[in-house]
Amino acid sequence: MLGAQEKCYGIAKAGQNDCGNLGGTHSCAGQSQVDNDKGEWKYVAAGTCKTLGGLSADEAKKAMKS
Repeated sequence: MLGAQEKCYGIAKAGQNDCGNLGGTHSCAGQSQVDNDKGEWKYVAAGTCKTLGGLSADEAKKAMKS
């Protein structure tokens, strides 16, 4: 069984995202087009997103607006 996980934005490599993006341009895993897109996410072990250089959903939304 997997431990607790969280969505971590901005760390997925192209084609390795876990599901739809914040921009709504796709709704499936594996459809990201570029590495480290702030709107794409992957599940990571809870509490590790920041150490991986990732963003929370709120932080990613703010980053996409700027």
